[in-house]
Amino acid sequence: MEYRQLGQSGLRVPALSFGAGTFGGQGPLFAAWGQTDASEARRLVDICLDAGVTLFDTADVYSGGASEAILGEAIRGRRDAVLVSTKTGLPMGDSPQDWGASRARLIRAVEDALRRLGTDYIDLLQLHAYDASTPTDEVMATFDRLIAAGKIRYAGVSNYPGWQVMKVQAVADRHGWPRLVAHQVYYSLIGRAYEADLMPLAADQGLGALVWSPLGWGRLTGKISRDRPIPVGSRLHATEQFAPPVEAEHLYRVIDALEAVAAETGRTVPQIAINWLLQRPTVSSVILGARDEAQLRQNLGAVGWTLAPEQVALLDRASEVLPPYPHTPYHQQEGFARLAPRLV
Repeated sequence: MEYRQLGQSGLRVPALSFGAGTFGGQGPLFAAWGQTDASEARRLVDICLDAGVTLFDTADVYSGGASEAILGEAIRGRRDAVLVSTKTGLPMGDSPQDWGASRARLIRAVEDALRRLGTDYIDLLQLHAYDASTPTDEVMATFDRLIAAGKIRYAGVSNYPGWQVMKVQAVADRHGWPRLVAHQVYYSLIGRAYEADLMPLAADQGLGALVWSPLGWGRLTGKISRDRPIPVGSRLHATEQFAPPVEAEHLYRVIDALEAVAAETGRTVPQIAINWLLQRPTVSSVILGARDEAQLRQNLGAVGWTLAPEQVALLDRASEVLPPYPHTPYHQQEGFARLAPRLV
């Protein structure tokens, strides 16, 4: 397993990490993701550790806390061998104190997560979404307090707009507080919006990308093509309403390219899609989701080899979309591109 720095921090993380969203299986969304229990989770963690995957990502909102609790059971007795990342901020109930990133909410959320995980510290705590109701100074002062107390080691965010990430970093710099080191983002061959604003920001501000849903919400598993509709039993039937949208012809164009590269390399479609991500700027780790051992082992095969430049170029062309304004002039015109060259 390759290990990479998480942004500009001193924390080294594996290029592949494991997402525990399938643990617990409670509620309409998470039940469709998977229903892994504690014994199954321990087996998946065993496989991960054997492969050098040491970072495990979860969130308090995943199955109402059950994911954190099951992950805690699965890593019991080997806490020092793993890195634990969790997220908070999304609603955990109907009370005004059950959501957001206020000082009171964050402190209570961390204590609850520590209890469920069965640990006394969290390696990486991320805010699951931007909370417009809480002042940034309050958020970052609380992170500083939690880090000083040893409750968390590093701080990050997930699904944040670029302007707010920059504001957070500026507030941290002004007060001498720890900066964000990670941004957990949606990024895939059928979802490249990350590249327009958030990727250049990450490069400039030292943020490592932790990529969620690298297979485009299950659309790039190799089970769908122009001639094969969504199979019976696919989680897409239950979760497509939550998935980032993608135009059908664009999806099929990307799948055609993936299948062409698969035929050349003997690799699977998911392995190629994940390997492509691992070669992108600012990506520190790609988070794998797996409902069973076979799926996990297949996805772990995405490392230890590299796509050829011409294969990367084929995938780039098939998946490229016109970026939104004001990036479009940079994309199209040589004069603008000279001023602000694209990272990819």
